[in-house]
Amino acid sequence: ITKNMKVTYLGHACVNIEIEGAHFLVDPFISANPLAQHININDIEATYILLTHAHGDHILDAEAIAKRTGAPLITNPEILAHYRALGIDGHDMNIGGSHRFLDGKVKIKMIKAVHSSSFPDGSYGGNPAGFLINYNDTTIYVSGDTALTMDMKIIPHQYKVDLGIFPIGNNYTMGVRDAITAAKFVETDNVLGVHYDTFEVIKIDKEASKRKFSDAHKRLHLLEIGATLDVSTLIR
Repeated sequence: ITKNMKVTYLGHACVNIEIEGAHFLVDPFISANPLAQHININDIEATYILLTHAHGDHILDAEAIAKRTGAPLITNPEILAHYRALGIDGHDMNIGGSHRFLDGKVKIKMIKAVHSSSFPDGSYGGNPAGFLINYNDTTIYVSGDTALTMDMKIIPHQYKVDLGIFPIGNNYTMGVRDAITAAKFVETDNVLGVHYDTFEVIKIDKEASKRKFSDAHKRLHLLEIGATLDVSTLIR
């Protein structure tokens, strides 16, 4: 088993992070995403399912995948209470807290995101969040849907971020310009862009976006849906 982290992009803001054969699935929205029609949700592996907030474009397939795989949810108390009523258990945490998973090998810290959070029926989804996922001296920062915030500057005081997974589609979240500043704030050279192209209002010019990152001496990774990025290849 390799000692590195691999990130597979499953469309929109959904990624599946593989660590030592375990799969940390984040924000599964696949079955209603026209761009991800070639991904079968029944083939997706999940050891844990992480939910950043309760919007439909982040939780759509969580129930089906959790019930099929038995994967516990890692999310806020309000979202977990909603799923517990559906017979799905998990581990709830809140902003600023961290906990170890996978026999203590993976530390996950829940951090602030500036966004909104409600379920598709309008019920309260708790505070939106991001996750710092730390394993074997490597850290991935999944920001979740968020605005650019000064709070991001706290992160590099405690963690060396090897990869930022940031929304870049604008309108509902940060756009490319703010994501570049976020990369500077967290002191990472590598960003995996998510939350773009799924809807008309968040379509981006991919080449121009990559150029803007490169002009700022950062690298924007845009994966085909279903493709995988090995984080160890980014670490200098």
